[in-house]
Amino acid sequence: MKAASTASSESTLASFINGIRSLILYLWLASFTISWCLISFVVALFLPLKQRNYFVLVFYCTVALWSARIICGVKWQVSGLENVPKDDRGYVLLSKHQSTWETFFLPTTLAPHVQVVKKELLYLPFFGWALNLIRPIFIDRNQKTNALKQVIQQGGERLKDGIHVLVFPEGTRIPPGKRKEFSKGGAMLAGKNKAPVIAIAHNSGEFWPNDNWIKKPGTIQVVISPVVETSEMSTAEVNKWSEEWINDTVDRISQNKFDGEVVNTNNSGKRF
Repeated sequence: MKAASTASSESTLASFINGIRSLILYLWLASFTISWCLISFVVALFLPLKQRNYFVLVFYCTVALWSARIICGVKWQVSGLENVPKDDRGYVLLSKHQSTWETFFLPTTLAPHVQVVKKELLYLPFFGWALNLIRPIFIDRNQKTNALKQVIQQGGERLKDGIHVLVFPEGTRIPPGKRKEFSKGGAMLAGKNKAPVIAIAHNSGEFWPNDNWIKKPGTIQVVISPVVETSEMSTAEVNKWSEEWINDTVDRISQNKFDGEVVNTNNSGKRF
């Protein structure tokens, strides 16, 4: 009984400390975001699109990523770095989506790239305005047909410019241990442009939960797949390969294995 009480007290103290550290992180990121966005508005307009991507996005995400590591103890370990592209082609990046953390991590490792994001982000003060500088692909998720057309058209333009396009095939953040059927938009974008594909699996939601603002110290595992050439693959084949590879890899590296629940919602709820 005494041991259980001690363990409970230690858990409460750890949660309190993690809460304080998370609050410090948010306050720091808020102030840094505003200041960096203001700087970006002035400098980025004079830069070509690729250099603008590095200046606005990569630097900001690097600071955010290391801030979370230093303040909250959210570390990461990456397998498959040898698969990161070193040529000038544009790649389609298909990634698991569990939290905000991967939106910070991926630009620092697979650059330059733009994301397919919901149009509501454009209206966020400072962040949305700065995001618009790097020409992401804004879509209305309520109009699926038009959204797919935007992904194919605008994504194709970015790929031709040698800029990677990041797609979260699940369309929203999915909790650890859950899955959601992959949409074919990313696979179709790759197929229509004969663009190579790289898949990314990770377990970020176990340390950066989507339904709680408190971050948990630990090491996120990230796995980058080998490059897959799509010139002789159908959309269905690309989609099937990426879904199976990502789901299998996530299960292998996660503490929370797939529990059999397939999520059907298009909205992940709270976002932290």
